[in-house]
Amino acid sequence: MKKQVGFTLIELVAVLVILALLGAMAVPRFANIQNNALEAAQDGSSNAVKSAHAIAIANLKQLPSITVLAAHVGGDGANPTAVATGVQVTINGSDFVVPTFTNSTCDSPTSAVDDIVACVGSI
Repeated sequence: MKKQVGFTLIELVAVLVILALLGAMAVPRFANIQNNALEAAQDGSSNAVKSAHAIAIANLKQLPSITVLAAHVGGDGANPTAVATGVQVTINGSDFVVPTFTNSTCDSPTSAVDDIVACVGSI
């Protein structure tokens, strides 16, 4: 009589349970990675608009309008567009607005694309 070789049903179930537990622990970590990447992209876009604001002031020797500010943002692939409340950027197919303000304390939001930008906020 030949000896049978293979795994028992209990051994297979034990392996499946272990794999399920490992998978359950990995899913939340993956979701966190996606959220962290989106937040980093938003921060990067906000910082790009802030840098463009400083460059526009240095080049123009005056505060820029939202339209001029959007034109100074470049190189990050965010496709900046001037909107009444700030500079709209696209990140992973979603649109976000980097808010702009008419005063240096960042408490008076802009309301038109021709408004002068004294302060740039964060997404």
